[in-house]
Amino acid sequence: MGNTAEIKSAILNGQTSVGMELGSTRIKTVLIGPDNFPIASGSFDWENSYIDNIWTYSLDEIWNGVQSSFRKMTEDVKAKYDVEFTKTGSLGFSGMMHGYMVFDKNDKQLVPFRTWRNNFTGQASEELTELFDYPIPQRWNIAHLYQAILNKEEHVKDINFLTTIAGYIHWKLSGQKSLGIGEASGVFPIDSVNKNYNFKLAEKFDSHISDYGFGWKVADLLPAVLVAGDNAGYLTEEGAKLLDPSGKLEAGIPMCPAEGDAGTGMVATNSIAVRTGNVSAGTSVFAMLVLEKELSKAYKELDLVTTPDGHMVAMVHSNNCTSDYDAWLNIFAEALKELGLDVPKPKLYDTLLGMALKGDPDCGGLLAYGYISGEHITGFEEGRPMLVRSSGSNFNLANFMRVHLFTALGALRTGMKILTEKENVVVEEIRGHGGFFKTQEVGQRVMAAATNTPISIMETAGEGGAWGIALLAGYMINKKDGQSLPDYLNDNVFAGKSGDVLKPDAKDVAGFDKFFELYTKGLEIERKAVEVLK
Repeated sequence: MGNTAEIKSAILNGQTSVGMELGSTRIKTVLIGPDNFPIASGSFDWENSYIDNIWTYSLDEIWNGVQSSFRKMTEDVKAKYDVEFTKTGSLGFSGMMHGYMVFDKNDKQLVPFRTWRNNFTGQASEELTELFDYPIPQRWNIAHLYQAILNKEEHVKDINFLTTIAGYIHWKLSGQKSLGIGEASGVFPIDSVNKNYNFKLAEKFDSHISDYGFGWKVADLLPAVLVAGDNAGYLTEEGAKLLDPSGKLEAGIPMCPAEGDAGTGMVATNSIAVRTGNVSAGTSVFAMLVLEKELSKAYKELDLVTTPDGHMVAMVHSNNCTSDYDAWLNIFAEALKELGLDVPKPKLYDTLLGMALKGDPDCGGLLAYGYISGEHITGFEEGRPMLVRSSGSNFNLANFMRVHLFTALGALRTGMKILTEKENVVVEEIRGHGGFFKTQEVGQRVMAAATNTPISIMETAGEGGAWGIALLAGYMINKKDGQSLPDYLNDNVFAGKSGDVLKPDAKDVAGFDKFFELYTKGLEIERKAVEVLK
């Protein structure tokens, strides 16, 4: 925003909003000014622990991280603007979605927090997907609850409240047991028309488990569902001391609905309107497309969640993206070092990845799989990275680099085909972010070829989910009467910031189609490799 004096005045007058996101490895806090852009931030690095076969974070770790991240943001304010941070216009919290946090009627935690990373709910996931005819991934809260029931865990009968990490923080700071609809959509299936839980499926669940004789109905355990723009309570006196033990922070700050990291990512990339989407591509790759209507059936390859304002979103998530070609580029770096050449890493990446644009449209008949780990979309529990070619393939450096970029999006394309061909989903533009797009034009052009959709890269995409939840907090207090969230973002945040848009090239699209045909046929080779290379 403006000069230091203007920022200082905005801070002193509470014309700011604060957003905090609890990610898997970092808790980040962002303070935004009246123009909606960050003016201060703080973060805290942490790691989950593996205790008794559970990936978890303790409540002490959670609060230590929350307080440290917030304190560092206030220290940043003091260092930059020489003022104490005591108030703000609004406040919001986000976190890694799903998992399992359950409490009894006395608000005591019944079992340690089970994060989204715990993949031991396979039976529950399969049975609920069949029961609901709706995709229930292993990481969803309802899958964790049902698995605990199947395992006959003693604590289940005592559950009074089930929530996520963002919902937990919000509850303790405001006293309200609620979630934003995007976060809630990863807890239990959502009815997108009524913008609430699908209570018919809740009744079906209760009927299914009736023989266990629990004294609760599942809907009674779940947080209330709110949509973007709703008031989700106020920071209590107790909550203010919990967030800021120094006692400087004033109570009474309005709080927006707690959201998940998927929703805040959509906000931060301005991809929450119907017919838009975003793709995050790095170690893994996932695309989120905002739907005009619900899908005709459940697909095990797809997740269904919602935007923070309640539109249904299809998510295609692939476990593997850049890791294999990163490994190949390390081999090239080793070779250069042995030859006595010192090439900086950015130059190595930009040069070699740039070669991909000089390759044959279909990679010259080369085939590769970057399956460092398993890939659920194509049906692999384990992976074996490999490069395959025939004697007639055009084997050169350009095609070598091109095939590794193409195959990084092979599984993603498998899921996208379901949406575009079986469900006729129309997407007018996809916003990209992540390491895959670092080399100018290359990742963007390959993604456009794989999705046959214009791809835009926005400078602000790197601000992340903490900024996204700060924007949602700002929207709650600054929106005009009847102003939708997409309109607010377009008019107040992203006006004039459309990003660098690249349309798909017809030759690239045809080339990717030809490569993908070979990729699909060649999965049998990958399957055999997993079997043989034990």
